[in-house]
Amino acid sequence: MPLPPLGKGTGGTYNRPMHITLVDESVPFDGYSPAARPLGGAEKAFASLPGALARRGHEVVVLNRCPWGMTIEGARWEPLDGGRKPFATDVLIAFRKPSLLQTIRQAGKRVLWHTGPGRHLARPAIRPLLDEHTPLVLLVSAAQMAGLEAKGLATALLPPAIRSDYLTMSPRPSPPPPIALVTTHPAHGLDWLLNLWVERIHPHAPSAELHILSASLAKIEDGAAPEPEMAVIAAKVQAAHAQGVMVRRPQGDLAMAETYRHARLHLYPGHEDDVTAFTLMESQASGLPAVVRPLGAAPERIADGLSGRVAPDDEAFANLALMALCDDQVQAAESAEAQALYRGRDWHAAAERLEAVLQ
Repeated sequence: MPLPPLGKGTGGTYNRPMHITLVDESVPFDGYSPAARPLGGAEKAFASLPGALARRGHEVVVLNRCPWGMTIEGARWEPLDGGRKPFATDVLIAFRKPSLLQTIRQAGKRVLWHTGPGRHLARPAIRPLLDEHTPLVLLVSAAQMAGLEAKGLATALLPPAIRSDYLTMSPRPSPPPPIALVTTHPAHGLDWLLNLWVERIHPHAPSAELHILSASLAKIEDGAAPEPEMAVIAAKVQAAHAQGVMVRRPQGDLAMAETYRHARLHLYPGHEDDVTAFTLMESQASGLPAVVRPLGAAPERIADGLSGRVAPDDEAFANLALMALCDDQVQAAESAEAQALYRGRDWHAAAERLEAVLQ
């Protein structure tokens, strides 16, 4: 079933400002957090949309686990427990958890902003809440439609936008150093990629390095005892140091954007349950070409053959990685296409598109 696209907004302040309430109960963060520290892609999206909506003239309240009330970019942030909760709102946007659709009793429209696999919404504990509140289900990728049983619920696609640090046209080294980055969760194909790097890629590009951006692996490298499920992959990473493999800590937006701009290639193994591929969007916007597998949302985040390549098998993945690592002309052309692909995809544009389905 195809997703209905969001329409375009008016280009200025929307003709009927709305009271919009966004609710999340995951980890503590606020609208300043993405600039100050590493934050998950889903949380970063949630942190970015309120200010964009407020700048377009809407009254925006955010309820989450922020430590105290504050106003950020025109949106009011309040602690979910003990903060000033609105009695009524035009639009209630529940982030990821359907139980949050009940946060405010009087809501003109209820929206579930879903960032997980579509099949998760069919779980027995979730479906009754959806049937009761009949929210608009807001998705972030077409990959989420796999296994999604809408059963009468309206769906719309709002691809996540890019924060400004990644859209800045800062100069890139020409040519960039032979550094490939991987941002995948260690359980989402890192073991496979390490095998491919050690056996097929690094022997033909001995000066190349593979930098793994992972907070959990960085802690282990610093001496922390690994959890049982991380021990094997951590040992494999350490054994591959001689093949140019190293671990780096993720950073806030500004530092991450510079990391992307001073690398040559993003290797993205992908996973069928990775239906967001947020970091792949940010690296593309920063001008970093990619080689991805045809899994999850990864193929949606690049322009195949222009800003990167979708590799159908292991041999193709290794060959395409080597081409980008070793051919300056290919890398430069794909870098320019990657930046062009995301030009204008900021959160103001996302808020403008979202208005079309909220009124």
